[in-house]
Amino acid sequence: MRSIGARLTLWYALAATATLAGLFVAGYQLLEGRLIHGLDLLNVSEFEQIKAHLGPDYKTLTAQVIDDRIRETTEYGSVLFYININNPKTQMVFYSTNLNGQEIPDVPGARVYDTSVPGIGELRVQEFLLPPFDVTIGTPMGQVRDVMRGYVEVCLALLAGMLIASVAIGFGLSRLMLRPVRLIRETANRIRSDNLSERIPVSRTRDEISDLALLLNQTFDRLEAAFDQTRRFAAEASHELKTPLALVRLHAEKLLVDGGLSATHEEAVQVQLEELARLDQIIDAMLFLSRAEANAIAIDFKLQDPRVFLDGFAQDAQALVEHHGLRFTVSHRGKGKAAFEERWLRQVVLNLLSNAINVSPRGGRIALRSILAHGVWRVSVEDEGPGLPADQLERIFERFVRFHRPNTDDKGSGLGLAICRSIVTLHHGRIFAEAGAHGHGLRVIFEIPAQEGAGHRQDGSASAADRHAAAHESGLVAHF
Repeated sequence: MRSIGARLTLWYALAATATLAGLFVAGYQLLEGRLIHGLDLLNVSEFEQIKAHLGPDYKTLTAQVIDDRIRETTEYGSVLFYININNPKTQMVFYSTNLNGQEIPDVPGARVYDTSVPGIGELRVQEFLLPPFDVTIGTPMGQVRDVMRGYVEVCLALLAGMLIASVAIGFGLSRLMLRPVRLIRETANRIRSDNLSERIPVSRTRDEISDLALLLNQTFDRLEAAFDQTRRFAAEASHELKTPLALVRLHAEKLLVDGGLSATHEEAVQVQLEELARLDQIIDAMLFLSRAEANAIAIDFKLQDPRVFLDGFAQDAQALVEHHGLRFTVSHRGKGKAAFEERWLRQVVLNLLSNAINVSPRGGRIALRSILAHGVWRVSVEDEGPGLPADQLERIFERFVRFHRPNTDDKGSGLGLAICRSIVTLHHGRIFAEAGAHGHGLRVIFEIPAQEGAGHRQDGSASAADRHAAAHESGLVAHF
């Protein structure tokens, strides 16, 4: 069981039921012992009566007189007592009528024991010495066994009730005891990079839970301080580097404008300008990521038709792809609208397209596909490049992660896909990568929430006619 509450409930129920079962077992032993002891007392009492009726002169009595006197005493208790009297030197002197001529079995060396007589059942037997006679008295055990069976039935019913009650009580207690833990979890879950000031409430009762809450609050204090320092550093460093970089770029450009440089020096200055531009882009990207993680970027959500968005983007994409000697296809299927800010989504698709261009072989094809269905707008960009191993598909969205591409002159910063992930996340979506068709190339996909049009049923499924119309009449399909 993954739930601590469920485990606590189970442990409590098992412990309570096992404890009660142990008490019932002990009670069974005690009750049975008391009842059997009562039978032993009855046997002793019956022997005393027999002894009294025989009188002090019993040794001189004949067998017939002894039989008459004992039978006179025992007939009234024939349902309760079974009696044998015998003289070890002669023969059996007396059988109670209810024995039907049978002898109570003897257990050598035992004076008190349990035995069974055919046709009568289990007896509690006690032997008494009345020299020269041995008196054997047995009392039926049936009533004791009936009482004990009733006791077991009652105990089993009580155990079942105890199990049910303990589960309910245990569940309530676990909910009550774990309430501070749930509060800690809920509060900790709300504490994110944009909400680092919230803290876990600490109860006045000083116990392990309050100590844990204090420890977590201290941890969050340190995290907040570290996040603040990191953000300030990123923002201040980005801002402060802008001015000296601009001055360096101006002086380098001035050298080119003034002339007088040799060809070698002029080429070196050109390289410096290119690297300065690249460094400027990295600074802008780092500043953007810092603001995105702090939720300091406000997205102006507008409900709009993705088909219109892709229609406007396709012309620019065509020119960019053709410039690199590649083929380009774009398609859209489905009716509906999605809430997004066009300039940010345009940057995401442009970054994905630029990455695809960098890895595509000469004459290769890049496919941009868009599908709006089941409340999701899904956009994928697929290339015919070398692709990536499965274990690297998630790492490409990390900062400064770059992979060597043969026969390419890619000078990217390794921040483009990290920026894409931040933008998609701000649009409440997700972005991921997978292998292209037939295991070749790479397909990068992002999804954001959408609202389907009237051409789809309320359950989110589309009929065959709807899909056909979406693909051929209202859809955008273009080849360049």
